[in-house]
Amino acid sequence: MGKLLKRPIFIYSAFFVVAVLLTIGIVALLINIRDRQEEARQFPLMLQEIGEDELDPEVWGVNFPNHYDRFMMTRIDYGETPYGGSTPYSKLERYPAMIRLWAGYSFAEDHNEERGHYYAQIDQAETARVQLVNQPGACVNCHAAESPQLIEEMGWETFNSTPFNDLQEHLHFGTSCADCHDPETMDLRITRPALLTGLEAIGVNIEDASRQDMRTYVCAQCHVEYYFLGEDTVLTFPWSQGLTIDDIEAHYDIYGFTDWTHAETEAPMIKIQHPEFELYSTSVHAESGVACADCHMPYIREGGVKISDHWIRSPLTDLSNACQTCHNIPEEDLYDRVLTAQTRTANLLRTTEDALLSAIDAIVEAREAGATDEDLEEAMYLHRSSQLRWDFVSSENSTGFHSPQEAARILADSIDRAHRSRIEALEVLSQINGSDESVALNTGD
Repeated sequence: MGKLLKRPIFIYSAFFVVAVLLTIGIVALLINIRDRQEEARQFPLMLQEIGEDELDPEVWGVNFPNHYDRFMMTRIDYGETPYGGSTPYSKLERYPAMIRLWAGYSFAEDHNEERGHYYAQIDQAETARVQLVNQPGACVNCHAAESPQLIEEMGWETFNSTPFNDLQEHLHFGTSCADCHDPETMDLRITRPALLTGLEAIGVNIEDASRQDMRTYVCAQCHVEYYFLGEDTVLTFPWSQGLTIDDIEAHYDIYGFTDWTHAETEAPMIKIQHPEFELYSTSVHAESGVACADCHMPYIREGGVKISDHWIRSPLTDLSNACQTCHNIPEEDLYDRVLTAQTRTANLLRTTEDALLSAIDAIVEAREAGATDEDLEEAMYLHRSSQLRWDFVSSENSTGFHSPQEAARILADSIDRAHRSRIEALEVLSQINGSDESVALNTGD
């Protein structure tokens, strides 16, 4: 009889304990939900007014601590990805062909893998290129948050033409919240005049831009091809004919622009800079309305608040947020897809470099035999045209992934032009040597 009485007591006690634990769990969950809802209601918690001229990210971070903490993570060296990352290394050592391809230009002396946005001004000030060459202040446009204020104080032309080294004492911040955000409304905004002029050239009115458009345009303030126009070295985007490399080449040909004369071939050359926006604009992602920020600054949760991740970095480090929001594919498969596109592009880049070096060798050989600029005009133009295309893909920071098919098309065209340059030079050499035989195409394969 005693055993029968103990059994119900044990069962009731067990039910009671379970009920208490469930109650505690439900109460804790409800409290957590309430706290997260309160966080969301209070966001952003404006603790202090941000001045129109405030550049210090730490000050903005008082009202936006989550964004600030994530942005400051751009100081972190998260390591190398297969074709990029945040660990600085000499690209000249890794890809020595670049030294000859840029012969006579400062990039042949110093060209490194970039670090995070936090270092935008630090790395610009420390590169050997500003020590070897008296760079214009136009370089500051994308490397210092002070640029808009200096432009307003000095005027657009004066700011661009003032030597970089003369402006350094005024530069204290690299990338800042103020570059992309209105301090009163926090709306995305354009603060760099060159982009506004460039967008006008391709028929884009920034006033008509949607918020999704702006999540790309704020990046396009800097991640573009550019050049310094005229005696005032005014920062200019070469978009008068369009955004493709063929359009950009047409723009440069119309203006007769040249960055430097190649030290070996004496060809008038163009140095392409980080054209991420232009290559992306030809992609399926651009056609689908995907913005730069969707992949490089994906939305994340911080407590009860949804924010755009300001730790700007390679999407390969955060595939779940950067890619799987749209692509219901395992991370390993996504990683392999990216790496396949990049490896194919990298292999094409190396092939293109070999073709260009062969063209350079042929032009040099013809010059040494007595060929003149007039004799080598076509060979030199094709050298310039080929290298322009190689540089477009090489200096673009996705190793082709932003638009793989377009990158492959560009490099195929570059290889073809390099071979034609070589043939033209060897035909000239053959004529100098008194031979009437045409030169056979030998790619070295």
